[in-house]
Amino acid sequence: MASAAPETSAYRGRLAPSPTGYLHLGHARTFWTAFERARACGGALVLRNEDLDRDRVRPEFVTAFLQDLRWLGIHWQEGPDLGGPRGPYDQSARLAHYRTAFETLRATGHLFPCTCSRRDIQSALNAPHAGDEEPLYPGTCREASVPDAALRTAWRFRVPAGREVAFEDGAMGPQRYRAGAHFGDFVVWRQDGLPSYQLACAVDDHAMQITEVVRGADLLVSTARQILLHEALGQAPPRYHHCPLMTDAAGQRLAKRHDALSLRALRNAGRTPEQIRQRFGAPAGPE
Repeated sequence: MASAAPETSAYRGRLAPSPTGYLHLGHARTFWTAFERARACGGALVLRNEDLDRDRVRPEFVTAFLQDLRWLGIHWQEGPDLGGPRGPYDQSARLAHYRTAFETLRATGHLFPCTCSRRDIQSALNAPHAGDEEPLYPGTCREASVPDAALRTAWRFRVPAGREVAFEDGAMGPQRYRAGAHFGDFVVWRQDGLPSYQLACAVDDHAMQITEVVRGADLLVSTARQILLHEALGQAPPRYHHCPLMTDAAGQRLAKRHDALSLRALRNAGRTPEQIRQRFGAPAGPE
């Protein structure tokens, strides 16, 4: 099992929105849970702006999530708007941290270069990939000789065959994921020269001394990958608490394309923070 940080007043949680659209009700419930858990422990809450998706990030969405979270009643102690001792809190300003971790992983033999595109990987698979966003890698470049300077080279984490990752989730209970069944060799450094979500998240959670990660249940398999990165970098992982996903009237998982259920749209329609919190079962108002 992954080691757990002690539950004390040194609790440090985090909010990690990505400014690629407006926050919806599912985000609101997860972020409220993170806020409540930090407050119940007498701990701190860190806001991190995960703005590495250059094609989709918009400055207006940063302004919007800061406004919408405060309107909802959520407060944090460190962040891009407040500063703090473990900044910067915009991932786009933390590239040197990710590059250092990447070089450490490469020097210790945990990575291999890969020229496969997502289409290449999907066409090599005979069955649909796992439910999260990264398909199981078929191992095409694992033992190939790929020049380090090859055009559009990504770098993948070499997961030991059959490796199992187990951890106790604060909301979902015992979790166990196995390489080859639930995940494969995963991207650590992207072909566009930026760190993957997995690496950036693991590096930042450690650097910002996060003791518990609260996020959606769609990231359970990502947690297994990030635990492997923490181990390879000689770091103890935080605890994890994955919230159930919210769905729309048709039973589909909420996404940023659900504009009618965005906090911004609901707010403009006259909904109050108390009404929003009641929709996902939170108390009517902060203490």
